[in-house]
Amino acid sequence: MRRTALTLYAVTDRHCLGGRDLETEVEHALAGGVTCVQLREKDMPEQELIAEAIRIKAICRKYGVPLILNDNYRAALAAGADGVHVGLTDTPAAEIRKAAGAQFLIGATAKTVQQARAAEAAGADYLGVGAVFPSPTKTDAVRITPEALRTICHAVRIPAVAIGGITAENAAVLQGSGAAGIAVVSALFGAADVKAAAQQLRAVAEGLT
Repeated sequence: MRRTALTLYAVTDRHCLGGRDLETEVEHALAGGVTCVQLREKDMPEQELIAEAIRIKAICRKYGVPLILNDNYRAALAAGADGVHVGLTDTPAAEIRKAAGAQFLIGATAKTVQQARAAEAAGADYLGVGAVFPSPTKTDAVRITPEALRTICHAVRIPAVAIGGITAENAAVLQGSGAAGIAVVSALFGAADVKAAAQQLRAVAEGLT
């Protein structure tokens, strides 16, 4: 995966939108400078997820930005998405690679150097490392210190994106970590003006590398 595609990685959460339309706000995020979109809909029936992914994919294509689905690689393949991101308890990256082929992007969560190296060996294209700050969307997430993030980023050859409670105000702590970018949820989709939030976060993310 191109390292630059991880500069500002948006993870959707319609619960942050206060009733606003997800597809509209994804487009606003892309117009503001988001470089990758992950569609996360853990409770949506698979056929609805596929249909939603197809609509979001069309928006991403306008901006030349990859679409990643959370967890469900079969839905990602059915929708023609670019890839999938899997957590530590989801389908192993090696199994997905065997089923999906070489061009399908696979992101994997890692919280330790051992997990990071295992994901790389299994065929992951990038890592999601966190939570680097307390996360309002995952209150039970295990915290990763900036030092641990730096260690993980330098332990593998594939790029890593930092995730977890990141805002424009606290992201500077991650400078020099080696992360390719930042993944954001509520800091983006919880903003009153998603495009403006994306522009600010993009500027911050570019200043970290």
